[in-house]
Amino acid sequence: MKKLFTLLSFFALSFAPAISQESGALVDTDAVNNYFVSSLAGTDSEFSIDGAIPADRIAEARELVWSLWSGAVDGYSEEKLIELDILENRKSGSWVLPSSLEPNATMPFYYGCNEYPSFDAEKQYPLFLYMHGSGDKDQEWETGIGLSLRRFYSPAIYFVPQIPNAYGEYYRWAIQSKQWAWEKLLRLAFLSKNIDPNKIYFFGISEGAYGSQRLASFYADYLAGAGPMAGGEPLKNAPMENVANIAFSLRTGALDDGFGRNILTQKALEVADELKAAHPGYYNHYIEVIEGEGHTIDYKPTTPWLAQFTRDAHPDYFYWENYSMYGRQRDGFYNLKVIKNLTTSSTARACYEMLREGNTINLNTRIVNYSTSYSQNGIEMFFNKKYAKASKGLVRIYLNENEVDLSQPVSIVLNGEEIFNGMVGTSIKAMVESCALFFDPERLFPASIDIDIASKSAIPTNIESVFEYEDSPSSDRMYDLQGREVVMPTSKGIYIRNGQKVFLQ
Repeated sequence: MKKLFTLLSFFALSFAPAISQESGALVDTDAVNNYFVSSLAGTDSEFSIDGAIPADRIAEARELVWSLWSGAVDGYSEEKLIELDILENRKSGSWVLPSSLEPNATMPFYYGCNEYPSFDAEKQYPLFLYMHGSGDKDQEWETGIGLSLRRFYSPAIYFVPQIPNAYGEYYRWAIQSKQWAWEKLLRLAFLSKNIDPNKIYFFGISEGAYGSQRLASFYADYLAGAGPMAGGEPLKNAPMENVANIAFSLRTGALDDGFGRNILTQKALEVADELKAAHPGYYNHYIEVIEGEGHTIDYKPTTPWLAQFTRDAHPDYFYWENYSMYGRQRDGFYNLKVIKNLTTSSTARACYEMLREGNTINLNTRIVNYSTSYSQNGIEMFFNKKYAKASKGLVRIYLNENEVDLSQPVSIVLNGEEIFNGMVGTSIKAMVESCALFFDPERLFPASIDIDIASKSAIPTNIESVFEYEDSPSSDRMYDLQGREVVMPTSKGIYIRNGQKVFLQ
């Protein structure tokens, strides 16, 4: 019989951290800046320089990494947000969308605070992204700014874009060209001193409802809430499971039967109620089929309801059905990064469910296939889901010192089986790469663990190598953490071998 040992190279022992002599921070500032510049240009790979972060310097390292990210974004050649002003002045800017994603697409936008007659330049406000309906785009845009000024929640900052191309599939708020715009908006908003990073909301009316419902499920980890109005998507396009931890509102008239909007809203309500009952405290929704109303409803209740809620960037529980939206999938969600997908099928979807209980991380992985159970007027409305066990894939779980106690062992339970129980070291590499991945001030993670689904193995950030230790006696003396010599370890845990810590898995 062979025992598998994993060598934990605690960086204080085996690496010299890259320390900036000028700042005293545990970061090679030039290397980090170069990595961030490459990341913004879309040419990034792995960050090659590493070093441990002492527990009492995690906050300092996070602040420095974020300042370097901010500097890289500021220096990146692109169209930025315009200077914040009161919305009443109707200041507008525009972004040119990538021609590879949408030809001849320039997206104008209003951007401002609806606090009147002035706003507090030192205050943080909620940010609402409003998506208009599919009528004449000039009229729809003006309606959006008018509603933002007079009927939506105040005080708040509003980003009110106009659709660039009002025809065919380009009149969609969730296609890849718009995903590019929303990720840019989030990236810039997170760097604004006037925007609360935990109070960002997507919402819209009619066509904007379809877009905001899809985007709510796709970008839930960035949002405090979402509020589609007079819409209703087939749930295959916007899985309700993904909106755990955010405020989700969907209000549609009972007489609004165009494209089955009323039926689809009722279905969303039923599924949301089931999820809320199964996972108390995680699903907050305000879904209503409004009796006697058609496609035009009262738009006023949605934004004040959403504004009550603040994002939890580190929830104890989340569910992620990683679906393809207009041909593109996300690479990460909350504190999870996909390195190798659970499936290579073009139809099956990977599902990840994570529950944190103290220092125990429970991760369940499955594959889901959809089959249509009901269609109406050529639209697939309802679906059956068939789940199967995931047998492959590689994912990274990022960890924060406020999520788990990094001074104590962390347990990883994969599909009901514990596959790891040990210490997880901190790493500049984890913090820098998670910053570039999520561009989120709340998600600069100092530690990570890679999970191989097929082999049921877990490798912490601070792994140097893996080797086998035979049953036969070794010339290398091994000790437990109490200093007692161990001839042949038989239980999981950390041991000392040749002055280095090893983990028996």
